[in-house]
Amino acid sequence: MKDSVRMLNSQDRRRFLSSAAFASLGVSLFPRLDNAVVAAEKSSPGKAKRIIYLFMAGGMSHIDTFDLKPGHENQGSTKGIATSVTGCQISQHLPVLASQFDKMAVIRSMNTQTGDHEAGEYLMRTSYEAIATERHPSIGPWMQKLLGRKSKSLPDTVMISPSGQHPGPGFFDPSMSPLPIADPNRGLENTKPPSYLTDKSFDKRIELINRFDSKFQKKYKDHGVKTYTDLYSEATALLASDELVAFDLNKEKNEDRDRYGRDPFGQGCLLARRLIENNVRCVEVTCGGWDMHTAIFNGGTLPARAAMMDKAVGNLIKDLSERGLLQDTLIVLTTEFGRSPAINYNVGRDHHPAVFSSMLAGAGVRGGQFYGASDAAGFGVDKDGVSPADFNATIAKLLGLSLEEIVISPTGRPFKVANEGKPISAILS
Repeated sequence: MKDSVRMLNSQDRRRFLSSAAFASLGVSLFPRLDNAVVAAEKSSPGKAKRIIYLFMAGGMSHIDTFDLKPGHENQGSTKGIATSVTGCQISQHLPVLASQFDKMAVIRSMNTQTGDHEAGEYLMRTSYEAIATERHPSIGPWMQKLLGRKSKSLPDTVMISPSGQHPGPGFFDPSMSPLPIADPNRGLENTKPPSYLTDKSFDKRIELINRFDSKFQKKYKDHGVKTYTDLYSEATALLASDELVAFDLNKEKNEDRDRYGRDPFGQGCLLARRLIENNVRCVEVTCGGWDMHTAIFNGGTLPARAAMMDKAVGNLIKDLSERGLLQDTLIVLTTEFGRSPAINYNVGRDHHPAVFSSMLAGAGVRGGQFYGASDAAGFGVDKDGVSPADFNATIAKLLGLSLEEIVISPTGRPFKVANEGKPISAILS
């Protein structure tokens, strides 16, 4: 059956392959394209070969995680704890991350102009404001565009629990579309053919559908037609690959799954570790639930959400370090904006783009430091402000991507990986 699956479409099997393409290549989210994506990288290589990008959707509170304001009325009930670096404290809700702080660089001076969730996320992921005539690529597709494709069978970018507004490949060729995984516990779904389909009938149907397809392809020699032919070809190749085991969390020990947390984000971070161990270049994991306008303290939403993030990200950093993978893997943790320093009348915090925090760890990062600062009230930037473009330029620099290479979109406009952002030299080791 494996050899048969490698071939191509079939008649009745078109429905099966469509669902397989949906599950494994994200066809419903983004289109698709050919494999010729080997472009030369002009800059000197960074230390990071892979990236795990963790997005805290909803607006993570900086004051209750990485940017404490002890003694100020804005602090609320969150207390600080010591980290592995003397003199550096973070939230009491982040004990595992505190133990790994020597590997982390926390930026406490991030700022944007927008308090809108969708616009803020788009800007953080792309370095560009959303416009009606263009969709800009996220970091994984940029890596594939500038560095070439890494794996022949596995996708370069995998998204776990992605948000609906993720920019995906943007204006790049659809072959750079990230593979979406809705639930890390289920991994890739619809990967087995229907039980009634024998090898013999499958082969006959393939032969028949290829006859029809060949006539159509000869008549319409269009790039779009080839795009979807290649889509089915890559979908079947992936489904036949032995590397599918990388998506199976059942191969992990129960105690390890418990360490990361049995929630979707914890299991998503564990799956991210498995995927980068199996040569996937970029894995993104989204953790929602940070839009906390009401009752966030004393058994409310914040302690539980922060503890979930702490277990997953702290153990991810720890495991990668112990396995010798952190030295060439970059971990990014960010959000679309912060939350208001002043606690509102619902005992929550509202949207606050004026200042917030993000974190980098791993390959090429000078760990054990805070960079930048907010003011005493946590309301605005006090020194060394960092824009989303600067943040992404730092990521690109660590990944060895050229900050000056220009790519022309289908509309004829020039774009760079991090817009005009400047990397933060103090964070680069």
